[in-house]
Amino acid sequence: MMQIQVDIQRASDTFDYPTDEDIESWTRYTLQHECDQPEPFQLGVRLVDAAESTELNQSYRGKEGPTNVLSFPFEPPPGYPELISHRLLGDIVICVPIVTQEAMEQQKNLQSHWAHLVTHGVLHLLGYDHQNDQAAEQMEALEIELLSHFKIKNPYQ
Repeated sequence: MMQIQVDIQRASDTFDYPTDEDIESWTRYTLQHECDQPEPFQLGVRLVDAAESTELNQSYRGKEGPTNVLSFPFEPPPGYPELISHRLLGDIVICVPIVTQEAMEQQKNLQSHWAHLVTHGVLHLLGYDHQNDQAAEQMEALEIELLSHFKIKNPYQ
């Protein structure tokens, strides 16, 4: 069985977030579906308020305001190729109040929306993106397939 270590940090005063077990379950399933490597995987999931999301979004993407999920893939420093074998994937930062707001506005089940954003973030760490129509269609189809395992309907409908 694939070894996965998920470091979950709760840096939000809001409590509309899933359990560690749920986050780990969505993460584990996504990684098991997409990777067949025996090395252990490590990643961080940080749940933040709007202020921290805004700061990170501005600093790293040059965009104003908070966003629902940010992904920071790990890149080993030059001269340390052995770090690749540890499969340090990187970090996902999810803005708790934005997730709650989006679920209400889009009339989505909050838990399902969380599952979608965690899955989305993990896929970004694995190299998926939505920078063009073809990449977006591929990533969305994969998200739909992964979420269906948890009996979650298509988040794009």
